[in-house]
Amino acid sequence: MKRRIERVPIAAQRCRMRIAGRSLLLACLLSALSGGALRAQDALPPPAPPALHTPDNDTLHTYRIRMERVREPHFSFPAVFQNTSDNALTDSLGVLDPFWEKLRQLRLGYRRDTIYVVHIGDSHVRGHLFPRTAGGLLSQAFGNVVYTDMGVNGATCLTFTHPGRIKEIAALHPDLLILSFGTNESHNRRYNATVHYRQMEELLQLLRARLPDVPMLMTTPPGSFDRFGTRRRRTYKVNPRTAVATRTICRFARAYRLAVWNLYAIAGDSARAPLNWQDAKLMRPDHVHYLPEAYTLQGELLGEALLKGYNEYVGYE
Repeated sequence: MKRRIERVPIAAQRCRMRIAGRSLLLACLLSALSGGALRAQDALPPPAPPALHTPDNDTLHTYRIRMERVREPHFSFPAVFQNTSDNALTDSLGVLDPFWEKLRQLRLGYRRDTIYVVHIGDSHVRGHLFPRTAGGLLSQAFGNVVYTDMGVNGATCLTFTHPGRIKEIAALHPDLLILSFGTNESHNRRYNATVHYRQMEELLQLLRARLPDVPMLMTTPPGSFDRFGTRRRRTYKVNPRTAVATRTICRFARAYRLAVWNLYAIAGDSARAPLNWQDAKLMRPDHVHYLPEAYTLQGELLGEALLKGYNEYVGYE
């Protein structure tokens, strides 16, 4: 005998489903009343902690950079300057990254110790205004930064190869060492680029022996003039050897993994740099040294370039 299959109308099925749903709702209400107070909505779960180290967290990444970055000042050359270029450091290899990282930690309060910058060089450094203006900008931005300058009138890089001077530099425990030479080397009319290169090698070898892990930044000379004629009737012409010395310094820095701040190129390069300073009436009568306003501007430009270099580090870390 065949089993009879009972077919329930659709309307009846829907009615049974409504009854079952109401029974389930009533059972839930009774359970809630017996177990505690009835709440209209369950509490929201606590938010998950932010993923501080997630690389694709754009909001946190942007916030972190904003906290780490510093305000970049902007200093301009006088209006008479021509052919100037962007005021920036050359450091494609990240030579200064250890120094930038120390500044970043200082800014965020991860470290409390002092960061030391030592700036050595010739009479441009000996006058104090140039290096100390740059140092003041660093201290203003980061706080506990000590910037020490050691300049010698008439110095070349060979002047600092004396053991006593090397020992004095090392005793300061620099986190960054800045070297500013080239004016006196190129002021010699018998200037030889090969000899200049070897002298820089000798100085660097001595410094590396005492300061093997310290980042170093070289700067180029701002420019000078040759003097001709007698004492009563003197004429001045742009010193062409400054451009050669600048190229030698930049070539040396690339070969030995040093950063460079090329002031000569920034101020107008061989076509205009010395003339720009002269036309702005910022040079002394000897056409080698500068007025205080010029050294202050050069220090401001160096400080600006350092702060820009730092911001690039934290922005593209």
